Amino acid sequence: MELHQLEYFVAVAEEASFTRAAGRVHVAQPGVSAQVRRLESELGQQLLDRSGRSVRLTEVGSAVLPFARAALDAVANARLAVDELAGLVRGQVTVGMVSGCALPILAELLAGFHDRYPGVAITLVEDNSDRLVERLRDGQLDLVLIGWAGQTPPDIETMVIVEEELVAAAAPGHPLADAGPIALGALRDLPLVCLPRGTGVRAALDAACAEAGFTPRIVFEASALPMVVQLAARGLGLAIVPASIPNGPMILPITDPPIRSRLELAWNPAPSANPAARALIEQARALGPPGRPVS
Repeated sequence: MELHQLEYFVAVAEEASFTRAAGRVHVAQPGVSAQVRRLESELGQQLLDRSGRSVRLTEVGSAVLPFARAALDAVANARLAVDELAGLVRGQVTVGMVSGCALPILAELLAGFHDRYPGVAITLVEDNSDRLVERLRDGQLDLVLIGWAGQTPPDIETMVIVEEELVAAAAPGHPLADAGPIALGALRDLPLVCLPRGTGVRAALDAACAEAGFTPRIVFEASALPMVVQLAARGLGLAIVPASIPNGPMILPITDPPIRSRLELAWNPAPSANPAARALIEQARALGPPGRPVS
């Protein structure tokens, strides 16, 4: 018994015609007829009734048909499993990261994925969070690390990696350098240095200032946090940065109210056609429940 014999038998049974079945399997009709007869000969029973204008299943054929379909399905699933494993061996994933964010947990995630699937090529790109989300929606990226404030888009699945307060960083000679904690309102009309629009830090700052009734006076923008801090250290303005920023100038906590932003891993909720991307997303999901902080 051969697989193509089962395939031809199922096609004839479903089409009720040798001619239509031959067209479906792209084989000449005599070839289909000959292979079905060989199958019947091997089983010792007639599977198809050819006496009428259309071909019908015999009682034995009706009993055999579900098993023939199951055998063909099993082969198709085996081929799919092999194709998926091949995709994991030779596949590629593209990961997006908010500019200037050297978060250890992302490096650890990618290193762990590479250890498990060493044949998968990993491309890492940087951009601001708004564009990363757009590229994720378009299917250009498989997984992204974004900075966000407020509600995340409803059409993507996210997991909070870090949630922290924003602070002001001042050069030693700045008038507020020794002020200690400052109220948000104290930032009104002060020259500020910050990340550009489309980043989580900037979105959090803009939203908090709008709630307080003013627009922040941004005099310098830089896409990387270290450059934001360096500009502030040279006295060009107060830098608005996450509290975890290391090696900065004098740090002033912002109070009344505090400003918070988040870093989140994000991916499309619909399963990807790329098996390597599915494996990476599953590894990301294992870090913790969606929407919850990961310590």
